[in-house]
Amino acid sequence: MESTLLILAAGMASRYGSMKQIQGFGPSGETIMDYSIYDAIESGFTKVVFVIRKDFAENFKAIFEPKLKGKIKTDYVYQDLHSYVGSHQVPADRTKPWGTAHAVLCAKEVIKEPFAVINADDFYGRDAFQKAHAFLNGVCSPKLYSIIGYELIKTLSENGSVSRGVCQVDAKNNLVSIAERVKIYKGENGKITYEEGDKKFEVPSDSKVSMNFWCFHPDVFPFIEKIFGEFLKESSSNPKAEFFIPIVGDRFIKAGLGAIEVIPTSAQWFGVTYKEDAPDVQKSLNKLIADKNYPSKLW
Repeated sequence: MESTLLILAAGMASRYGSMKQIQGFGPSGETIMDYSIYDAIESGFTKVVFVIRKDFAENFKAIFEPKLKGKIKTDYVYQDLHSYVGSHQVPADRTKPWGTAHAVLCAKEVIKEPFAVINADDFYGRDAFQKAHAFLNGVCSPKLYSIIGYELIKTLSENGSVSRGVCQVDAKNNLVSIAERVKIYKGENGKITYEEGDKKFEVPSDSKVSMNFWCFHPDVFPFIEKIFGEFLKESSSNPKAEFFIPIVGDRFIKAGLGAIEVIPTSAQWFGVTYKEDAPDVQKSLNKLIADKNYPSKLW
C-alpha cells in the first residue's frame, strides 16, 4: 500500500537565506532532512512530498533529486501566501504564509493516500517512522488519525528553554488536547519546569509531547480547507496569525469526527532550536553512525 511522507520545508529557506547554506550535519554533508527521508525509505514509505517556497524550487530540486532518484518517488508543492485563500483579502503587511496546517493544505492535489507529516529540520529517529508507517498501513481511517508522542525529557535543549505541545491523553491513549507550553526547561533541581507569566509549573519528564509528526487519512484535506476558511474570517487581518496543525487536530476531536491516537516512541528527538545546539546534533549523529544505525554516507 502506498504511504507518503510530507515534509514541511517552506520555512527552511527563510531561516537560512539560501538553499545552498542549508546546514550539513552528517559526515558527508547530510542535512537532518536526509536522515528523515532515509528512515522513511527504510520503514517502507513509497513517496516523499516536499512543501517548499517556489523561488527556491530549482535549487532545492538540484540538491535532492540526484540523491533520491530510484530510491523513492518525489513530488513538490509550493506554499504561497495566496494558496487556498479564496476571496479573503490578504493583509498588505503580511509577508509569510499561514503556518503548518496551511502548508499541509497546499499538498491537497498531490496526496491521495494515507500520509505522515514532519518538520524538515527535526531529527525524529527510526522508531517513529516505523510506527507511523505501521499505523498508516494498518488502522488509519477517516475517523482515526495519529500523532507520534515523544517523552518530554528526550526533546529538551541544553542551551535554553523550548516550546512544546504537551499532550493530554485519555485511558485509550487518544488525544484529549495539546497545550502549547512556550518556556520549558530542566531546572537546577533536575525537574522539568514551564513558565507562564511570572509563575512556574512542574511537568512530568515522561509527558508525551508533539514534535509535529502527524499521520492523516487524505479525507483530512476538505476538513482543513473548511477550518482554514473559518480561520481567515476571524484572523486574516492579523499579520501574525498562524494556522497550525494542532488547531485542526483540536477541531477534529471537538467536532466528534473521530479520534487521534498518541503513539509513544522511545526515539530521542534532536534539532537546532539554538545555534549552540549544532555541535550536539553532530555528536548525536556521529554516535548513531558509530553504532551502525546509519552508513557514514547515506546516498
